[in-house]
Amino acid sequence: MEISGIVKRQREYFATGATRKAGDRIAVLKKLQQAIRAHEEELCDAMQKDLGKSRSESYMCEVGLTLSELAYQIRHLKRWARPRRRGTDLTNFHAKSFSVREPYGCVLVMSPWNYPFLLSMEPLIGAVAAGNCCVVKPSAYSPATSAAMAALLREVFPEEYVAVVEGGRAENSALLDERFDYIFFTGGVTVGKLVMEKAAAHLTPVTLELGGKSPCIVDGTADLELAAVRIAFGKYLNCGQTCVAPDYLLIERSVKEKFLKIFIRKLTEMYGIQPLHNQNYGKIINRKHFDRLKGLIDEKKLAWGGDTDPESLRMAPTVLDNVTGEDAVMQEEIFGPILPVIAFDRIEEAFAFVLEREKPLAAYLFTRSRETEKQFLSRLSFGGGCINDTIMHLATSRMGFGGVGNSGMGSYHGRKSFETFSHEKNILKKYNWIDMPLRYQPYDKKKDKLVRMFLK
Repeated sequence: MEISGIVKRQREYFATGATRKAGDRIAVLKKLQQAIRAHEEELCDAMQKDLGKSRSESYMCEVGLTLSELAYQIRHLKRWARPRRRGTDLTNFHAKSFSVREPYGCVLVMSPWNYPFLLSMEPLIGAVAAGNCCVVKPSAYSPATSAAMAALLREVFPEEYVAVVEGGRAENSALLDERFDYIFFTGGVTVGKLVMEKAAAHLTPVTLELGGKSPCIVDGTADLELAAVRIAFGKYLNCGQTCVAPDYLLIERSVKEKFLKIFIRKLTEMYGIQPLHNQNYGKIINRKHFDRLKGLIDEKKLAWGGDTDPESLRMAPTVLDNVTGEDAVMQEEIFGPILPVIAFDRIEEAFAFVLEREKPLAAYLFTRSRETEKQFLSRLSFGGGCINDTIMHLATSRMGFGGVGNSGMGSYHGRKSFETFSHEKNILKKYNWIDMPLRYQPYDKKKDKLVRMFLK
């Protein structure tokens, strides 16, 4: 696919103003909504092929969330697109101040393989809602979903409006050499740094949705039954291949043994005695990641699970106990179904452990203590998170989602997506019936005195 030609045609199409009217944007988003509903079966089949996702999980975590975001954008877009009145100070008497949001132009969305449909479509929806043309580059690691999504988008949009570029590193490199007006990237830290470096050559603004080792803290006051099932859900959903999955568990020593018994019972209830035979449990994306994950399992610290099937790339939910910060599993983002467990005696130790590391994309706390909750929110820096739950903070269009520090920059979902893909243009409209002469030369003591009165 000739990438430079696509970008050129999109720039020409954007220049016609065809993407500008809010009503037209709503119409095309509704068309996309209908197409997703019509192709739900093919999309779910593709995700099952790429990641072993069950139909229930594919709808709940990808198709359904995408439709929910679409409905939210369609419902609110006209209001977001209206000019917004701003206050005007006395210095600018008599005038009106307002801001308008304008699309950037031609934008690039680069998405990962772990939620290949959701993490391509949600940024795209924001880009289109804001009035941009868009090039979508899905991951080469999820080829079936990429192909199904490309076919769907070609049905809805002409290529000069929205184009899908499939392929691998060569296509990624070619795209990053082009000049875009905005780049939205979801993926790992290493590639995120490369994206930012390439964008800097053109002073292109970026949103980076990255990752990191997201901690989950359980103190002695927590509801252990509820904590166990909610942590299990967040950790092992999509076989742990979730950017906001609890990466490791910090638990108060006084409740650790009791919690682990409950946790293992919940895992058995959810996935069965032999999880690798559970058809609703997925697989690792490829052999490279499977081998990496297998190398992180320390048999001496294995508390539950650890079973693997190299042929099907399946790995059972796994728990490692008595882990330390020096273990191999704590040196990188796991991105798989392995939960390291680290005990602490005082909550300050848990906070200190997190603060010693890079800022994570998410953090989770299970507690009944208002004081612990207060400290968690004030002392730890992270992209977003939950108190007494995991990962569900991203399943809403009413709050933004994004990282901080090493886990990324910028945010999206709902109104945040619209704002991310548009520039706020601020305007002062001055009226002609009066013109205060204080700013004009020649200056004198009287003007000086009046200026000082206005600018106190």
